[in-house]
Amino acid sequence: MAPEQDTYLAELHTPIGAEGSGRRRYAAAMALHRAGRLPDAALEVYRICSPRDHEDPSALLERRGLLSQVPAPVAPGPRLAASRLLDEADRYLGGLDGPGVAEVRAGLSRWRGEGPEPVAAASNPVVDRWLAPALERAAETRPALAQAIGQAAPHLKWITYDAYPPDAIGAAFRTGHAFASLVGGAGAPYLSRDFDFGVFLIAPRVLYRDHRHAAPELYAPLTGPHGWRFGTGAPLALLPAHVPVWNEPFRPHLTKVGAVPFLCLFGWTRDVDEPAEVLAAEDWEALEALPLEAVEV
Repeated sequence: MAPEQDTYLAELHTPIGAEGSGRRRYAAAMALHRAGRLPDAALEVYRICSPRDHEDPSALLERRGLLSQVPAPVAPGPRLAASRLLDEADRYLGGLDGPGVAEVRAGLSRWRGEGPEPVAAASNPVVDRWLAPALERAAETRPALAQAIGQAAPHLKWITYDAYPPDAIGAAFRTGHAFASLVGGAGAPYLSRDFDFGVFLIAPRVLYRDHRHAAPELYAPLTGPHGWRFGTGAPLALLPAHVPVWNEPFRPHLTKVGAVPFLCLFGWTRDVDEPAEVLAAEDWEALEALPLEAVEV
């Protein structure tokens, strides 16, 4: 099957309920119909269902005896999985407002290049334990993006960052997080110069202590609420999922993860090789023991 047909097949099975998914399924159905892989009657079902994102075409296909004539979904390979995840990530970012979003989207457009390179995938115990529950929560509001992350995850190089001084960053964070770059970064499928974009995961209840870095940084959290502060000693503020956080260069920031794993998209728009610095604070022990339920909104 041609690579573009793999893409159309993946689009045909865009999760029910995703914004614009009805029209995306219909567009894919038209492409597969032109390729001779979908009959006229099945195409008509996708047309009927296209205005309604939450309507599953398979129910009507089954009533009309057409379900067996629709190509079944297949797990995408590494290249298609990486490409689809970046498409979904860019689509998601396009629906967010706030500083830094446009800069990250411009970087994605600039550095995707001709196509992804093969990468040496690397599993990670944090991902093995916590990605599934994080995706389950994210799928409640962003099913297509959650699906794309889940399909790409086995093909990515997951890293637990070890450049922080162990005593300064704390044992919980040191062993309780993982990230994978999609553009830039070590082992990313899309190459870049001075730009990094990917997926970041932290285990529940973990405190990512106060730190700062030269790189301007966007967090786009897919789960929440989680606690944030932007200065040592400042009070925690609870932010829900889908509220982006933009950190200017050297802005102090801290994240306290709630009961649900922290899952986000991240983007560093320049100075990505400059190291991050932990900023000492006297209240880390108290914050690590603090349940977010006790934080006032």
